[in-house]
Amino acid sequence: MLDEKRILLIISGGIAAYKSLDLIRRLKERGARVRAILTPAAQQFVTPLTVGAITGERVFTDLFDLTAEHDIGHIRLSREADLLVAAPATADLIAKMAHGFADDLATTALLATDTPVLIAPAMNPRMWAHPATRRNMARLTADGIATVGPNSGAMAERDEFGEGRMAEPLEILAAIEAHFKVREAPPLKGRRILVTSGPTHEPIDPVRYIANRSSGKQGHAIAAAAQAAGAEVVLVAGPVEVPDPRGVRVIHVESAREMIAAVEENLPVDAAVFAAAVADWRVADAAEQKIKKGADGAPALHLVENPDILASIARHHTLRPRLVVGFAAETERVVAHAREKLARKGCDWIVANDVSPATGIMGGDANTVHLVTAGGVEDWPSASKSEVARHLVARIAAELAGGNA
Repeated sequence: MLDEKRILLIISGGIAAYKSLDLIRRLKERGARVRAILTPAAQQFVTPLTVGAITGERVFTDLFDLTAEHDIGHIRLSREADLLVAAPATADLIAKMAHGFADDLATTALLATDTPVLIAPAMNPRMWAHPATRRNMARLTADGIATVGPNSGAMAERDEFGEGRMAEPLEILAAIEAHFKVREAPPLKGRRILVTSGPTHEPIDPVRYIANRSSGKQGHAIAAAAQAAGAEVVLVAGPVEVPDPRGVRVIHVESAREMIAAVEENLPVDAAVFAAAVADWRVADAAEQKIKKGADGAPALHLVENPDILASIARHHTLRPRLVVGFAAETERVVAHAREKLARKGCDWIVANDVSPATGIMGGDANTVHLVTAGGVEDWPSASKSEVARHLVARIAAELAGGNA
């Protein structure tokens, strides 16, 4: 799989840098050619001499190295590679990538390339959870940057535990191999996939609306993963702050009625993934002006049901997709409710998760899902929403290939 593949490994400054030595060894065992860039901070943890001894190549550290820059070495380094891998990718490196900084050799190489990039984040749990890091990761995901990890566990700092550990070398290796497998034989090439994402906003008056806490991160990640797997993707997105995925046609809507209209207009498709958290109800007659407080207290809102998008498409007589996937966001009896929903809606699969506030899943970057089908239930391990998306897309590709649809 990796024979003669050219990997440019960017090692940034974190204690996890020592794991990169094992990653290099494993890449070399599989026939890959590895060059490495060390940031100044990385050299506090591993030395160019050590990295060079394992790669068998010169190690690059300085943007202004005259012997390398006589032929614009930073451009050549990034463009001669088949894949750029940043492991570990610190909070600092991620921030610089998200904002287009190019103030050292590593960031310049990352900015000067159109080669695919895979990052393995590694940092303190509080840094990983910080809103700035969350924004930066959302930007990178939308830019098409692939991610592996981080994992949960003990940190180098005493008594620190949580999400932020760099993925293990074998996990990163698996992600690299999966990248080349998809690039060489896109499993969804020639397929058309529709994805819905985010919440819907159902107006009460021109100022207020009924909504939910969906961020759209999982749905957008699925759309991006399907596009990366070679599909033509249409994403119907409710109001979200997540950037549009690159290479995906995005239709922005507000309400459930707008969403179902957009979905129906974009049929037929090979598979439809309904990840949006559509509001079940709307106000029957939304006020044309802002509702004012009155002496009679709170106004009575008459609610009516919204269209059931998942059931409508799953039971469509002429344009039903070959594969219809729904989502079930539950707070109790997750699998039991998902099984009931599978039967009630008439879809093929349900991706169920527990969105109780304590899980941090709704609006967060990780997810723990159960894939419920007519054949049973698969309990998937906790992973980033990008990894869940790639796993789901791989299953969709296998299903469509098996049905030759």
